[in-house]
Amino acid sequence: MDLAKIRRWGVPVGITAVLGALALTGFTARDPQTTNSGRREATYTAAKRDFVRSIRLSGTVEAVESITVAAPRIAGPNSASLVITRLVKAGTTVQPGDLLVEFDRQVQLTNALDRRAELNDLEHQIRKREAEEGAARARDDSEIKQAESAVTRAELEMAKNEMLPKIQAEKNKQGLEQAQARLEQLRKTFDLKRKAAQADVRILEIRRDKALNAMKMAETNASRMEVRSQIGGLAVVRSMWKSSGQAEIIEGEEVRAGVPVVDIVNPARMRLRVRVNQADITELRLGQRMRIGLDAYPDLAFGGQVTQISPLAVTSTLSPKLRYFMMLADIDTAHAKLMPDLTASLDVELSRVPAAIVVPRDAIRAEGSRHTVRVRHGNGFQEREVTVGAVSAHEAVVTSGLEDGAVVERNLLKQASR
Repeated sequence: MDLAKIRRWGVPVGITAVLGALALTGFTARDPQTTNSGRREATYTAAKRDFVRSIRLSGTVEAVESITVAAPRIAGPNSASLVITRLVKAGTTVQPGDLLVEFDRQVQLTNALDRRAELNDLEHQIRKREAEEGAARARDDSEIKQAESAVTRAELEMAKNEMLPKIQAEKNKQGLEQAQARLEQLRKTFDLKRKAAQADVRILEIRRDKALNAMKMAETNASRMEVRSQIGGLAVVRSMWKSSGQAEIIEGEEVRAGVPVVDIVNPARMRLRVRVNQADITELRLGQRMRIGLDAYPDLAFGGQVTQISPLAVTSTLSPKLRYFMMLADIDTAHAKLMPDLTASLDVELSRVPAAIVVPRDAIRAEGSRHTVRVRHGNGFQEREVTVGAVSAHEAVVTSGLEDGAVVERNLLKQASR
């Protein structure tokens, strides 16, 4: 073959050889975890450890010991709203007896002073009326004595009628009748005057008692304007709806009676309030341990246990067909970042198997009642029958047929399809 032919055929042959080499390299460099069937594979080393079956729930942090301070309910007029003059700062640590919130008490103090002045005036009127009644009683007693004396004189004059002319005797008789009539009238009016005087005094006493009660009510209302802490703890100022939206309550704002203003929580003991759906409530028991994590602080973890489960379900606000149960869980330790109203996730421990061989669930093949795993043997995998014990959502316990440290094949395609 001449040199020209060699050159003409040499270029295509070289290109073909290079393309063949690249294709061979591509086949040999593919992912060893992908087979012709498209099934992705991986391995897992079986380990002996404690197997824990748990359930994931979410809840809200709250204090075990806390009090809520609300705007006091004021008796009487001018009790529609109250103005805050002093308010503890949010996050302040307070002790028993420390001032939390103070409302404007000027209206109540003015009302108390007015009622006290009215009370003093009524007491003066009562004393005056009693003095007048005493003088009137003495005057009426004197008039009765005089009338009795007049009757006695008229009776003496009547005894002389036999010796007096008939006209004079008739006058003496009329005089006696007049004296007796006046005495009887004075005695009747005496009782009526006493009852009338007692009624007048009683009316004044009722007005006095009413003013006294109003004064005491105003003084009590004024004392309620200052609220002090009953326990030691952390002050958490409440929020309220304003024209710009929900915001924290500040000094100078008006609040209605009964509106919560500030909470005092004891950070030494905190707990979780958790909503549990109907499907999970049968798994929960008092005393179950849990691991608690705060959504705002992922690096923190706490221990806890279930302390209370509501016996009756509550209808959901989303649908009348849905119901949920309330559960309380105490947190074991205190922390500066463990604050009320933080959302938390908790893994409640339902069961535990100590020192168990644990493998992923996707590593187990089930054919009826028979369970197998593919164990690495040399350069391949060998199928082996095993006995499966406790199972969770992602892991399973192998009670027999598999030793610690064995490498099993996982079916990630099966896991992704779940």
